[in-house]
Amino acid sequence: MKRFLILASVAMLLFSVSPVVAQTAPPSGQVRIQEAWQQVYKEISDLPLENQYVNRETGKVDPSNTLVSRLIRYHYFIKGRPVSFRLDWKYTLADYLGINEPMKADGYPGSDNLRKNPFESDRAIIQTLNRKQRDALVQALVNVFTRRS
Repeated sequence: MKRFLILASVAMLLFSVSPVVAQTAPPSGQVRIQEAWQQVYKEISDLPLENQYVNRETGKVDPSNTLVSRLIRYHYFIKGRPVSFRLDWKYTLADYLGINEPMKADGYPGSDNLRKNPFESDRAIIQTLNRKQRDALVQALVNVFTRRS
């Protein structure tokens, strides 16, 4: 009986681990987070890049700092949400729409390394997307992170 209680306690502890700890790196066969934005833009070519922001250190435009790369970094690194579930991406879009959790400009991806913080512009772009476009974005993000190589 004592072994059963210990085993049950360990099992409960393992199942209560946060998604951030459980997903520190994408599983084998999945795309790396730093490369995922490119694949999303391949699926949704009319989505604005929003990569005109200037890097503070280099003084040059950083073409890899895109709307989707910042959205992914916000979702995964700031909010600690798993990347392979539609519902979690919908929560993130709800943050951008101002109907879920409040977002903070000073902690937004790009606020620390770009001359101009893209926070307001990114939120405005997401807010202009209609439901069909938002659903396509969510589906593209899920596809990128769940597609096996």
